[in-house]
Amino acid sequence: MFTSKSIPTDHKDLIHDVSYDYYGKRMATCSSDQSVKVWDLGEDGQWQCTASWKTHSGSVWRVTWSHPEFGQVLATCSFDRTACIWEEQVRESTGSVRQLQTHWVKRTTLVDSRTSVNDIKFAPKHLGLQLATCSTDGQLRIYEAPDVMNLSQWSLLHHISCKPGSSCLSWNPSRIHSPMLVVGTDDPGSMHMMASGLQLFEYNETSRKWQKLQNILGIVHDPVHDVSFAPNPGRSYHMLAVASRDVHVIRLIPKDKDQHGLTKLDTRHPAQFDHNQSQVSLKGWGNRNV
Repeated sequence: MFTSKSIPTDHKDLIHDVSYDYYGKRMATCSSDQSVKVWDLGEDGQWQCTASWKTHSGSVWRVTWSHPEFGQVLATCSFDRTACIWEEQVRESTGSVRQLQTHWVKRTTLVDSRTSVNDIKFAPKHLGLQLATCSTDGQLRIYEAPDVMNLSQWSLLHHISCKPGSSCLSWNPSRIHSPMLVVGTDDPGSMHMMASGLQLFEYNETSRKWQKLQNILGIVHDPVHDVSFAPNPGRSYHMLAVASRDVHVIRLIPKDKDQHGLTKLDTRHPAQFDHNQSQVSLKGWGNRNV
């Protein structure tokens, strides 16, 4: 049986995002109070706040963890038009009783956006240390750390124009398919132009560029607030959860390639969960470590 418990976070304003690390033993929260807090799960099952610091000069919309292979690394994005990379450093105290102390260091600030950066996600581990952001002006940017031992250096690999109002994104974690991203929008004007609030992009190995696959039509008709691909332990199709006024589950079935080398997809809509017409966010699928 699942039980719920509340955690007194001491954030001074609205909490916008909660993110668990790969193992589910650490948690990060971010808020309009411009801060991020890191929580660790104790042996007693209680969450303890182990770090809290100001990260931006505006509301912090999202916080996300990298794969632990790359260390204890967080990325944040904000209304202040920037995204930041943070790394946890461990050092030994110099007092009479030696103990380990940790603190979070800002490694870099990504300043390419001219509008609010609304979402940020690390790529699946098999793609290396890559990071995607999307912003209000409809720009999708993909960065890479060429040297995972030096997180102060990030290269802008790809800059892709989407429709204005890009609000959320998700990487497809599948290893057996071409890299894929979905971008959602909560801008009614863009949704009317596209007849959809969801755009799919795929990396073309031949051209070495990200290209638009398609809009997902006829399923989600309300502003999209969050999207999340399901873990894929070897399925021949993809599962995508979409949060708008309700939660939608979409099945994407790859077919053959078109003349440009892009995957053709059939879409199915196996489930929809009513959320009383209120705004919904997603915190991921189960079996995240598969």
